Amino acid sequence: MATRTAIYGGSFDPLTNGHLDVLKGALAIVDKVFVAIGIHPGKAPLFSFEERVGLIQDSARAELTRDWQRIEVVAFDNLIIDAAREHGASILIRGLRDGTDLDYEMQMAGMNESMAPDIATVFVPASPGVRPITATLVRQIASMGGDVSAFVPPPVLRRVTQKFAGKAG
Repeated sequence: MATRTAIYGGSFDPLTNGHLDVLKGALAIVDKVFVAIGIHPGKAPLFSFEERVGLIQDSARAELTRDWQRIEVVAFDNLIIDAAREHGASILIRGLRDGTDLDYEMQMAGMNESMAPDIATVFVPASPGVRPITATLVRQIASMGGDVSAFVPPPVLRRVTQKFAGKAG
């Protein structure tokens, strides 16, 4: 039987419990997942690429038991379909929180299918408890001194707290 390999792209700045939830869903249906961190030179992320790799690996080890060994964190600065081909992935994983996500992701899936009919898009619905979580909201709440412990894994919480120590208010 062939190995089913997927790629799950995003900024993961920072990794949230929602991202982990989608990753767990992906691991239930594929053998290997490349977590692909998008690198955009014009954007200034909260965490460097190296920091995000470490946070994803630490969180996966803590939260995914043995399954963490089936993920690999990589960078991409091109189209996700090109990154998928580069890593031998035939499946794109996309998380869905609500109808707004569905509308946007259906457009993206259609465009990706037009360019790469050999790569399937699989939508993984987020569990109800993590649907409202976004990395943008986590950054905003943390920057104002708010408690984000319910939204991110413990390794991420430690680093977010360190990043914003003394900056709130």
